[in-house]
Amino acid sequence: MKIRIRSTLMAIAAIVACVSIQSCSDKKSYAELLEDENKAVNVFLSDHRVIAEIPADGKFETGENAPYYRLDNEGNLYMQVISVGNGEMATDNQVVYFRFRRANLAYYGNGGAMEWEGNSDNIESGDKSFRFNNTSLESSYQWGTGIQKPLEYLPLNSQVRLVVKSQLGLTSEIAYVVPFLYEIRYFPAKI
Repeated sequence: MKIRIRSTLMAIAAIVACVSIQSCSDKKSYAELLEDENKAVNVFLSDHRVIAEIPADGKFETGENAPYYRLDNEGNLYMQVISVGNGEMATDNQVVYFRFRRANLAYYGNGGAMEWEGNSDNIESGDKSFRFNNTSLESSYQWGTGIQKPLEYLPLNSQVRLVVKSQLGLTSEIAYVVPFLYEIRYFPAKI
């Protein structure tokens, strides 16, 4: 409970800071930024099949042409399952390593090319990790809650694409109100 309150307070503080900064400048208001974010996500999703709920039986379509499943009621997170892993389900506080790349969907929404960044293709970028369902540690909550959500439905060693709106993305980027497309592979910690 304390963890959720802390996360909520951090998000509210970021929003208030953004709104106060935006209101004093000639730039877009926070509401306009949210509208732009929604448009960018809608443009991307309009090129794909979208299913508004998780399959009741837990069996996801997989592969490059699989649909994007909406993972939350607000439409802040959509998941396409590329492959279902053969590992075990993540447990609370378990260290999960991940390799990822991400692209700014605002560029896609404006007709630009996807420019990818991350540690997926470059081993020198180092490993990234979080503790599953533990948002009390900065090493976990810095990534936002969006990238952990697929592990509620899929085992480790899975690969997904995620459309992540800013509210569920990196905590350091919430105020920028930029949606990203992530490609993520999840791995268990080696003991």
